[in-house]
Amino acid sequence: MAETNDAPLSASQKSRIRRLSQPKDPDPGEEAGELNIVPFLDIITNVMMFVLASVSVTFIVSVESNPPAIGGKGRSDVASKALNLSAFITTQGISLKTSSGNIAPGCQGVGPGITVPKHESGVYDFDGVKSCAKKLKNAAPEFKEETQVTITANPGIEYGTIFDTMDALRRDGEEDLFPQVHFGVAR
Repeated sequence: MAETNDAPLSASQKSRIRRLSQPKDPDPGEEAGELNIVPFLDIITNVMMFVLASVSVTFIVSVESNPPAIGGKGRSDVASKALNLSAFITTQGISLKTSSGNIAPGCQGVGPGITVPKHESGVYDFDGVKSCAKKLKNAAPEFKEETQVTITANPGIEYGTIFDTMDALRRDGEEDLFPQVHFGVAR
């Protein structure tokens, strides 16, 4: 058996132990042990809100076009010997018309029919529309200054098809074809 030499504590020793075991408030210099991340989170939140707002603005694209005008006032500035190109989007393809008349299939002169019919797979031939528009623009020197085209679509034509047609008619690579687009109303 082990002997214990534990002497009873004096009153001053008990008081000291009690005083040291009491929790005490940290000194002002000791508070640096905890990291305050609230300002950091505020900055991150603000940066994220700015990025989200910027991204939504970045994807907004505008395409200049003119709405149909009553009484044909939208094209009054075009000379009478102008090309006056119009594109009609139908379910069979895209038909082009000039002041000389309808453009025949294959962009070969004036005649009846769809100028650029759909492919056998049912896909519109926008490259054919672009090459035909370029051919028409280069047909005469006075046509090279023309910048306007009227696009009319039959009911049921998809919105993307109208925009693809507009893109095909607006430019060919770096060359502007007909950048001013007017929308016509199908009759």
